[in-house]
Order: sequence, then C-alpha cells, then structure tokens
Amino acid sequence: MGTVHAKSLDPLPMHGRDLGLHPDDLVEPPEPEQESKQEILENKDVVVQHVNVQGLGRTKEDLLGYEISDVFHAKNLIDVMKKSHIARQRLLRLGIFKEVEVLIDTSEGSDALPNGLDVTFEVTEVKRLTGSYNTMVGNNEGSMVLGLKLPNMFGRAEKLTFQFSYGTKETSYGLSFFKPQPGHFERKYVKECSPPALGNNASTDLQCWLNCVLCFSLTLNMYKVTGQFPWSSLKETDRGASAEFNFPLGMTNHTLKWEGVWRELGCLARSASFAVREESGHSLKSALSHTMSIDSRNSAIFPNRGALLRINQELAGYTGGDASFLKEDFELQLNRRLFWDSVLSASLWGGMLCPIGAQPSCIADRFYLGGPTSVRGFGMYSIGPQSEGDYLGGEAYWAGGLHLYTPLPFRPGKGGFGDLFRTHFFLNAGNLCNLNYGEGPRAHLQKLAECIRWSYGAGIVLRLGNIARLELNYCVPMGVQSGDRICDGVQFGAGIRFL
Repeated sequence: MGTVHAKSLDPLPMHGRDLGLHPDDLVEPPEPEQESKQEILENKDVVVQHVNVQGLGRTKEDLLGYEISDVFHAKNLIDVMKKSHIARQRLLRLGIFKEVEVLIDTSEGSDALPNGLDVTFEVTEVKRLTGSYNTMVGNNEGSMVLGLKLPNMFGRAEKLTFQFSYGTKETSYGLSFFKPQPGHFERKYVKECSPPALGNNASTDLQCWLNCVLCFSLTLNMYKVTGQFPWSSLKETDRGASAEFNFPLGMTNHTLKWEGVWRELGCLARSASFAVREESGHSLKSALSHTMSIDSRNSAIFPNRGALLRINQELAGYTGGDASFLKEDFELQLNRRLFWDSVLSASLWGGMLCPIGAQPSCIADRFYLGGPTSVRGFGMYSIGPQSEGDYLGGEAYWAGGLHLYTPLPFRPGKGGFGDLFRTHFFLNAGNLCNLNYGEGPRAHLQKLAECIRWSYGAGIVLRLGNIARLELNYCVPMGVQSGDRICDGVQFGAGIRFL
C-alpha cells in the first residue's frame, strides 16, 4: 500500500496520509480547534508544476504520461492527493511495477510559484522474468497451472506469457503475447461515447467516439490442448494459433478473433460407437469470429443488479481449412434485487450452427447441453442426439433458467465468511436437436419446442473469489426423453459460467 508524503504549505502543517484509503476519507472529521485549518486546507488553490517518476529502468516515459496527466489538473491540496491516489492505482494496474510511492512537495527553484507543488512517483519495476503456480476451476473441472511471464518486454506494458495446464479433462500449453493501447489500459467507457451525430457537438462526439475505438489490445497465442470427453467417448488434440483484437465501442465491448487449428480426433474407449469412430481423424479449421458484450452487472458470480448480453458469431471455411460452417449463439442474463437481500435472476442461452456446403458438421463444433452448469438434474452434456450411449451434440439449442438466491437461514457469519454462501432455488429448461435447414423457421421453432427437458430444485452456492463458484443442489429432472442421462437427487457443480 502506497503512502503520500507531503511537505506543508505555510502556514498549514499537514502530515502524510495513506493513499490506500478512499479519497473521501483523506480528511478526518474536524475537531473544533482544527476547524479553521481544515477549511483553509480544502480551499487553498495550488498549482502542480512538475510531476516526476523516479526508479524507471526499461519502462518508457511516454507510457506513463497517459496515466499521471490528470494530476496536473488538481486545484487544491486535497484534489492533488486524490488524483495522485488514482494515478498510483492506474500505474499499479499496468502490471509493470511492484511498488509505487507518492511524494508531494513544495516547488523549489527559480520558476517556483508560492503555491506550486511537485509530485514525485517513486516506482519499483517488476523483475524481467516471473513465475507462477496456481489452480484453476473450469466448468466442472479443475486444473493445475504453471506459468512463466516476461512483463514489460519492450517498455510499454507488453507481456509474453508461457502457460502449462494439467487438468482433470484437459492438458494444454500455450504462448501468448499481449499489447495494450497506451492510456487505455483496463479503461471502461460510458454511454456518452457513441457513434457521432451531426450537430453543434459533432466534433466533440467524433473525438469521444475515436477515443473509444482507438482503445484496444492485441493478443497472439500459440497453443496445444489435449482433452477427453467421456460423454462422447472422444478425445481431441488441438494445435493452433490465434490472434485476438479487443476494443470497446460505446457501452459495448468487442472481440475480433482469427483462429487456425489442426484438430486430431480419436476414440476414448474401444467401446466407442460407430458414429464417433466416423468422426475420428485429422481436420483443419480456420475461423473468424466476433463477440459483442454488454455487462452492467455489479458482480460476475453473485450479481444483485444489472444485465449481461453476449452475442457471438463464428464463420469457418472462408479463410482455409476443411471445416465450413456459420455458428451463432447468445447469452442473456437479468438480475433484480428483492426484499431481505434476495435476488431474482433469469437467464436465456441459445445457438444455431449451419453447415456450409455438402459436408456435415463436426462433432467438435456442435453444441452440448445438460449438467450442473446448464440444465441441472441431467448428466454432463447428456441431452440430445446420441448413438449407443455416446452423445453427439446438436446444431441448435436453447436453455433458460429462473433462480432465486437468498442469504443463509438465520444469517450465520453475516459480514464475513457467511456472505460467501447463498441458498439457491431454481427452475431450468432447454432442448438440443438437429435441424433440417431445408424447412422454414416455423418448423425449426416447432422442433426446438418439442421434447423440452426441465428440472427444479434447491441447494447451496459458494462463491470462490469473483471468478468461480461451487453448487450443491438437490435436483428433480422432468421431461426426460429416451437416451437422456439423468442425475436425480444431489448434484455437485463447479465452474465459471452457469445457466
């Protein structure tokens, strides 16, 4: 936690304060004998004449100018301390400094003004090579992750990362390169940044819109992933490369991605069905995808307000490879806080895959449904088309959920460990099938409305930080169809994305 060191401005003695505090807490409630000093301290006009950064090694100074420039706009000492705190937090978010300390001093020298201030940031850069060891939780799977990282490679917050992951279902390694846009690292944009319109403020609107568009990051990846999928008696090894371009536009965030992957499919067991054996072999996929998201939730795991909309399109085959299809899917979530800290949440997922040409879709590209992270009360990805007990996925699906989250009864551990838990009442429904694209939309909707699987139940949810959660539910599956695998009773789930 950084510290502000401030020399006094005569006749106002003042001691430094911890920058880790909220800016509004920087001034203590005035005591009667200090009331006059407090008033003068808040109202005295100052000018920030110089902002210095000490301790730089390989970091380029032009990168930091974007992060600390607001300090020059401070009008009084309290404002200087607040803006210095914000600048310090932004410097730390770059991930290239281990420590950042702030010193506020009166200006000295021939050009010093009577009310002039100098602000100095004393930084300690991170090492050129760092390592990490941690565990990760995915959708009903866990992994051990080893990583090597080269932060700030070229002096402008670039990052090269090598990561090896060994998990219960997948083993992978990959090399990625991340390049942020200077001045826009982790910046969120507000509603005012929308495409420009004609009028008196056209130039201002255009500049705001351009600032949003120019805020981007580029990530390059090379990877190898080996996974096992027992519900399909399938194993898959992917070797590929991808380039990902992220940028905000108004209230939305966008991701453009190209991926080229060499896929090797094989049978996980000798008892694999003939339909799975037909899919075995090598294939090349080259795909372009676009993702648009709007997320106003106050938490990704336990939101009590806000909404999420995510739409994804993927087009394969036009940039090479032997897989050719158009794939669309979406996710919608709405949350509303009710009485007694309870939250009502509604979710809707859906998607469709349309093969291009005479070649059928690949088992690795289809949708899968069922399990503790989607339609609860059914086995993992064990809904829909199957052959001899092996689930083959489908080309169209939908799933919806209605949830009521409440605090634990009698609120044990309120304000502490108990706040990590919620009781959970749910109603889920969905369907997965293949469509005949020679038929019209009405026939497609009718088929998706047939044989709906649904379930209800209750349980306990545990939040793991703000990235994952665990669920222990008692489930009652309904609408079970022939071939579906059910989990009637207690079901455990872990993951980062839940219906």
